[in-house]
Amino acid sequence: MKQTQISYAGAALSLMTTYLASGTPIPLYGRYQMENGVSYMALSLSSVLYFVGAVTALLFFGRVSNFLGRKPIALATILLAGASTLCFMTITGATPLIIGRLLQGLASGLASTAMAAWVVDNTRAVPRWLTPAILSCGPMTGLTIGGVGSGVLVEYGPDPRHFPFYIVLVLLLCCLALLVMSTDSVIHKSGALTSLKPQLALPSSARSAFPVAACTFVCTWALGGFFQAFGPAMAQHNLHSSSAVAAAFVFAAIMAPSSIGASLAGRVSAITAQKVGMYSFTLLLGGILFFLYQGMLIPFVITSILAGIAQGGVLTGSIQTLVTDLKQDERASVLSLIYTSSYIGAAIPTLIAGRMSESYSLFTVACGYGVLALLGCIYVYAFHRQKAKTLATQESHYS
Repeated sequence: MKQTQISYAGAALSLMTTYLASGTPIPLYGRYQMENGVSYMALSLSSVLYFVGAVTALLFFGRVSNFLGRKPIALATILLAGASTLCFMTITGATPLIIGRLLQGLASGLASTAMAAWVVDNTRAVPRWLTPAILSCGPMTGLTIGGVGSGVLVEYGPDPRHFPFYIVLVLLLCCLALLVMSTDSVIHKSGALTSLKPQLALPSSARSAFPVAACTFVCTWALGGFFQAFGPAMAQHNLHSSSAVAAAFVFAAIMAPSSIGASLAGRVSAITAQKVGMYSFTLLLGGILFFLYQGMLIPFVITSILAGIAQGGVLTGSIQTLVTDLKQDERASVLSLIYTSSYIGAAIPTLIAGRMSESYSLFTVACGYGVLALLGCIYVYAFHRQKAKTLATQESHYS
């Protein structure tokens, strides 16, 4: 295997494993509620602080890898993920959960810049569609594997509160070894301290496409945040299953299939993937709400899987409209902006949902996400309709 392929594999697998670590605690939320008295509000707050940690890393450390190199930041990311995993092995109440999620957020934010930029740096070593797929679906794939794997181990494995985290630590050590063998794509240079100043700028090549792309990021990641915080609760209270595996599959249903959508998106233009993906996602979210209201677990999971496929398509299409033709020193900054908008778009609705869950049912809270997706769908339609009119006017003018 060529050195660029080793570096690509190391960065991509480490990106997914960092998110795998973030998905591992989720099936245990039910146990934390019953055995340690962790409230809905505490679960929501832990998710919000996860997003806060990610946004903090993106804002303040998003460009550091342009100066210190991708490799040192990637290694630090794995160490942070390991520290967060150790926190979850000592949970006796809400505080270790919240601290662990904050550390996971910091690790995920760093992974979304240094590791993601390292993937883009070595993109010539792989098929063209693979990099946008990894950037858009790698995090969700990792979350899914972590959630489902943990759910199975919690239900059927030994020492359910600790054994899943032992597995995560082994995987993180493997990633650490692979990163050590990889070759950095950035030469160390001065300016790292200056780069700590937040700078969310877009090159001209990505500026016009960002508003509609950000809209799709917010709508899709917001729903992912809801499933992350309340998936086990929906499984137990709305879909009538207390199984940790069922809770994991409820969470994974919206996450796992995104890679399928990413692959399908690679066969059409980025704009087509963005439009069709967003329209389908909104329609299927309506189905998710219907089956949640009816308390029908199997149709709910099937519809969530289809929505996950649509989500992968729209995210891949939107990211492709932004990262195409970027220069090397522009990549980390653009990726920071992509993931910052995504995390903020997930954090704010999750915080609101946590507050609302104290007074309203989970179904009522979930309906708010349906309204958000509908508004986003309308904006995507209006944006592309106006763009088509502008292009038609320009063509008629020059003809």
